Amino acid sequence: MSRRVLIVLAVVLLAACALPLVVSNYRVFQFTMVLVYAIALLGLNLLTGYNGQISLGHGAFYAIGAYCAAILMDKFGVPYWATLPAAGAVCFVVGFLFGLPALRLEGLYLALATFALGVSMPQLLKYHLIEKWTGGVQGIVIVKPDPPFGLRLSPDQWLYYFTLAVMILMFVLAWNLLRGRVGRALIAIRDQHVAAEAMGVNSALYKTLAFGVSAMYTGIAGALGAIAIQFVAPDSFNIFLSITFLVGVVIGGLASISGAIYGALFIQFVPNFADEISKAAPWAIFGVFLLAFVYVMPFGVAGAIRMLLARLARKAQNDSGTAGMATNSAAGAKTPGSSNATG
Repeated sequence: MSRRVLIVLAVVLLAACALPLVVSNYRVFQFTMVLVYAIALLGLNLLTGYNGQISLGHGAFYAIGAYCAAILMDKFGVPYWATLPAAGAVCFVVGFLFGLPALRLEGLYLALATFALGVSMPQLLKYHLIEKWTGGVQGIVIVKPDPPFGLRLSPDQWLYYFTLAVMILMFVLAWNLLRGRVGRALIAIRDQHVAAEAMGVNSALYKTLAFGVSAMYTGIAGALGAIAIQFVAPDSFNIFLSITFLVGVVIGGLASISGAIYGALFIQFVPNFADEISKAAPWAIFGVFLLAFVYVMPFGVAGAIRMLLARLARKAQNDSGTAGMATNSAAGAKTPGSSNATG
């Protein structure tokens, strides 16, 4: 990373740390959900943006992670922070196993398979044989954790900082994963899987691993979301949640780590903003915003920012080149005159 990028990241991090100290608890909760959604969108982007596998069922993995955290906290008294690795491990296994039969599917057929998973998950959570664990249609109520070590923070503020720390860790892990051999293999499979296999890339292994890692990220996000909301119920994880995640990935920018944050801001605040504009037809207003974003920024917010920075860099380079040419021309014009004066 360049020094300028590090400075920008440091400023953004400082602003994120100061945010819960200057806004209300409700706004803190909203921004906590932004961090949660950013982790989920990053997981989906690893699968769709970087590996080219379309998923319409990631709301199911989010639900599995949420229920893992809720059951462990409510039934077994497990500390909230210990539920995150458990939820991630369970979702990794489920995602990996789901990825095995999905190897035979591509494109729209894979999207339909994951769509079926997302549609069926609420009904599976209501199944009477597991109702004593999931709470059935009543769901599970959990307690929001208090700040440790006697910190003078509200529960919402502490959970925000805890979620921020987890998000930073997950983003760093994803950045390291994608800039290494695994990331190059995922992108190669996305761009041309036949050529990737000819180069020795194990397409089946990396595709299933992509599913597992993507599900793990989404499951950890689900666990954090359950802790923040303090409640889980089957109808909270319908197919609309999966579609919302896909919308966030596209709006933020495919194959972009920072795009997960932009997409999370969109799916958290734009529906609320649309509801404030029109109580009668909020989703119509949301559709207008969605169309506007897609039309104005076809490569997502991250892509638009990237192109804007590239254009500004080219303009600055052209301006400096023009100034350099003008300076050289001026120096060349003075040289003959000075030679005649000497003669």
